[in-house]
Amino acid sequence: MTTTQTPDTLRRILDYSSRADPYPLYAELRETPVARQEDGSFVISTYREISDILHNPQLSSDTRNLSCPTEGMQAEGTPAFINLDPPEHDRLRRLAMRHFGPPHTPGLVTGMEGALTTAVGHLIDDFAGKERIDVVDDFAYPFPVAVICHLLGVPREDEPRFHRWVDDLINSIDYNPKTDPKEKLDKGVQARKDLRQYLGGLLEQRHGHPGDDLLSRLANDDGPDGRMTDEEIVATANLLLIAGHETTVNLITNGMLTLLRHPHVLQRLCEEPDLVVPLVEELLRYEPPVHIIPWRAAYSDITVAGTTIPKGAQIMLMLASGSRDPNRFHDPDRFDPDRRDNQHLGFGSGIHLCFGGPLARREAQIALGQLVRHLDRPRLVADPPPYRRSPVLRGPIHLYVEQGAA
Repeated sequence: MTTTQTPDTLRRILDYSSRADPYPLYAELRETPVARQEDGSFVISTYREISDILHNPQLSSDTRNLSCPTEGMQAEGTPAFINLDPPEHDRLRRLAMRHFGPPHTPGLVTGMEGALTTAVGHLIDDFAGKERIDVVDDFAYPFPVAVICHLLGVPREDEPRFHRWVDDLINSIDYNPKTDPKEKLDKGVQARKDLRQYLGGLLEQRHGHPGDDLLSRLANDDGPDGRMTDEEIVATANLLLIAGHETTVNLITNGMLTLLRHPHVLQRLCEEPDLVVPLVEELLRYEPPVHIIPWRAAYSDITVAGTTIPKGAQIMLMLASGSRDPNRFHDPDRFDPDRRDNQHLGFGSGIHLCFGGPLARREAQIALGQLVRHLDRPRLVADPPPYRRSPVLRGPIHLYVEQGAA
């Protein structure tokens, strides 16, 4: 059985005009859980089917297993482990996790809580006397970027350089040769080369000079799995740097936007600080920072919800649609921080479950918990705010908020 859905729904989702509210279109998609598109790709939009795919060992994250990869999918240099399959994925992820979290460095995130709280406090102090702030530029961007730079050992003063590279990279993720100018892809390719060259230069300085930063540890560590090559270290650092720029920024910004749209929840958070833990989980379901996994490929023909997907076909997973599936979540379009059994897809699932999820959670918890208690009667300036171009990593590019007397 194969089911073909009109491409109009997906086209409208990817179109920038739908960026502010794609959720009604996701509901349309879910009417056909596995939908074959005119180009031979498949879109999967329901929770159960997405979850099954993410745990299916027959699915590949390596674009080299696609029958017809587009130009924008072809990797430049050594892929990061997020774009590899076992056993190479498992080896590289283990090597990175030795220095990023349990079981070898279990106290990494908790050990940073004091520094995270202090960093947030300094940013909030700068709001004093300001009637208008941009939650993105003044808060949600500088906070997690400073954290990931510190972890990796990237000089903070170099941030403006790689900020431009990351922007060009993100903009090229959803490159469509049929509709996008070639310049969009070319800028992404060049940014990828520039960022890798920059990180490679930092890595050269770390060899033989162990330090506390992640680049130093990866460059000088000989664990049970051996040592990463320089190309593998650069690919891993590149992945973490991009994630630190985009996903956590979007999580914090989407979170503040949602709270301002639900003032009763914002007030509850001011009065009940512990509410921030389930609240961030609900944000990851309700307004996640990552909406789409643009590609997976099957090693062989597979059947999903009665639909045959042939070997090598592109599979697009609509994570944000799955997290609003009424067959999995009660009243899914309602923001409910008291929601139970909230096994959302905000960080994906399976072997590629978000590597930095624990850190992103804690950053968002501290950032939102502090921000709502220090803003004075905050109000949105524009709703909806202007959004970034990408439908994959979705979030406002600016979020202007006024505070003080109306």
